[in-house]
Amino acid sequence: MEIKSAAFVTSMSTYTSPDPALPQIAIAGKSNVGKSSLINSLCRRKALAKTSATPGKTRLINLFLLNENFHLVDLPGYGFAKVDKQEKFRWGDMMEKYFRDTKELKLTLHLVDIRHEPTQDDLQMNAFLRGMNLPFLVIATKADKISRGARMKHLAPICRQLQVQPWQVICASSETGDGREQILEAIEKALLARGEETE
Repeated sequence: MEIKSAAFVTSMSTYTSPDPALPQIAIAGKSNVGKSSLINSLCRRKALAKTSATPGKTRLINLFLLNENFHLVDLPGYGFAKVDKQEKFRWGDMMEKYFRDTKELKLTLHLVDIRHEPTQDDLQMNAFLRGMNLPFLVIATKADKISRGARMKHLAPICRQLQVQPWQVICASSETGDGREQILEAIEKALLARGEETE
């Protein structure tokens, strides 16, 4: 799969199904894990999704239209320590409502930082996706910060705690493009599976 067109559609504080109701790929992860950078890398666009060195940049659900046939849903980053509890609950409610109400979701890309063990928030997101029986793919971001030889060592606790096998995790870097093709293949497979369901 190649992304031939990408456009920002809208930001929303409360999820409502977009018109048209196209299949969706969601991106979830803690603040500053590299969600916006990954979106820009996948689409080969430098500023499609706004990036920031300050965690907590994405505070709304951002919707992008890719190839004019599916939506990419950028969910608010979770686990930002400097946000008050009320704001955290608001973000949590926003994401829970999205996952509960969307009928178009085909795959969630769950981003974690390869340099660190999963946080409690990462574990909660993993448990939530499993509990809702939602298909997901773990993406270990910022892989360029770790040598290829050391990646398996860093993946081990991620795999153990998120209950996935190493071959089920894609190591990705928005700086080098590592993992880009694998992620696009996974997205294409999820969208094709959706097409087969409706035939």
